[in-house]
Amino acid sequence: MNSNFYGSLVLAGDIGATKTNLGIFETSGSSIKLLKFDGFPSQSFKNLGQIISAFLHEGQYEIGSACFGLPGPVTGKSVRATNLDWEVNADSLKEQFGFGTATLVNDLVATSMAVTLLKENELEVLNPGVQDTMGTVAVIAPGTGLGMALLANFKGSLVPISSEGGHATFAPSDAIQAELSEYLWRQGGYVEIESVASGPGLVTIYDWLRKKAGESSDDPTNQGKGSDRAAAISKLGLSRTNHLCEKAIDIFVSILGSVAGNIALTALTTGGIFLGGGICPKVLPKLQGAIFMKYFSNKGKFRSLLETIPVTVILNDKAALIGAARLAVEARQTT
Repeated sequence: MNSNFYGSLVLAGDIGATKTNLGIFETSGSSIKLLKFDGFPSQSFKNLGQIISAFLHEGQYEIGSACFGLPGPVTGKSVRATNLDWEVNADSLKEQFGFGTATLVNDLVATSMAVTLLKENELEVLNPGVQDTMGTVAVIAPGTGLGMALLANFKGSLVPISSEGGHATFAPSDAIQAELSEYLWRQGGYVEIESVASGPGLVTIYDWLRKKAGESSDDPTNQGKGSDRAAAISKLGLSRTNHLCEKAIDIFVSILGSVAGNIALTALTTGGIFLGGGICPKVLPKLQGAIFMKYFSNKGKFRSLLETIPVTVILNDKAALIGAARLAVEARQTT
């Protein structure tokens, strides 16, 4: 069937090891409007197709194209999602649901494609810097893992570049980070950035601090099976009701700042750094403090350069969906 038959609706997906979010967007020109949204526990389904069926079953939608952001390296039409026992195939989804086009991208590529579409109230500026509209942009998103992507400027257009930089070697930038790194290395050898700059990483830092302190009392962050300990640490730390939780957040923020600074140097991101994912909005008061920018800009003779780079937190938790919708529109237009 000719793809011109399909309507203006696109289906966007943000696939995670814990949760899968789907949205139907109505598009007109450069305008993208969310019409329907729902989230599903990923582990409760055998594959992505089952979730799409559950999402679409109540309505009749003419989906012109679909795009799904998935964690991990996406190099073709068939992808095995990271930390999720799913094999996702774009052609199979296209045939099963009758989409005009179906595209798979890295989840941070999807998020990066949203940064120019987000409104002012969906962003929080940590460092205004000096905006370079022709410069490279980086998006870093700590959540269940640590995602990264770049947007390179090519002839005035931002082109997404996927990355698995979250799995690069963790490089400590002070004595306490070095001590943490040595502890983790003795526990299991290779220490990647994601081990300490993610939700599970925040829990790891906190547990290490408890062990160092010889803490034997009941853990206030452990609220039973299935509890979100990272969220509990954030809540207790930000309210200053638990000093180890607060210290864990401070260390986490210092690591994230240093990592972001390394990416800024590596890709010369004069277009700015955007912090996405589920954790950054939750620890926003700490990010707004002095620690993040101290470690971000602490790069020796390049300190003055780092201080000019804009740093912004993405507050919209549907950014990955918006970016995937944008990519779905672009795929339809090129078909």
